[in-house]
Amino acid sequence: MSSSYHFQSQSYAPSAPEQPPYSNYHHTSSSASSSFPPGTPHDVIRSFQMVDRDRSGFIDERELQQALSSGFHHFNLRTIRFLMFLFKSPNLPLTIGPKEFAALWSCLGHWRGIFERYDKDRSGKIDPLELRDALYGIGYAVPGSVLQLLLSKYGDGSGRRVELGFDSFVE
Repeated sequence: MSSSYHFQSQSYAPSAPEQPPYSNYHHTSSSASSSFPPGTPHDVIRSFQMVDRDRSGFIDERELQQALSSGFHHFNLRTIRFLMFLFKSPNLPLTIGPKEFAALWSCLGHWRGIFERYDKDRSGKIDPLELRDALYGIGYAVPGSVLQLLLSKYGDGSGRRVELGFDSFVE
């Protein structure tokens, strides 16, 4: 893993898996399909184009939620806003373009692989032990007290064991 990856002028989340160097691509056309990085899979381009209702070449949080929910899992708006903040161009409002969308999609693919690797019981949820193992596996030795605090953010206050879906795991 590397924390030296830079996406535009914003540094990439150091805890996330490495992603391909899309930052070497330069925008050369106003067409949304041609402004994707070279080698972007057609299904990623199609997902973006299907939700870009106004054909502006940028998508907002609702459109991103729709695109990601069709390709990965239903994402809540809190996670969508978090992802948009991480991947958007610092000069733009809370929207992302094709280049950022492709990088986000790729990153989520990596996170999906980690999620599935540590979801030992294949429940579609990460329980506290699986989360501890996943965090350790990506380089974080998190004390039990910190892990409990982290999980409490996602609990409903009932005291029942918290299990994280994919979107909460990514967040």
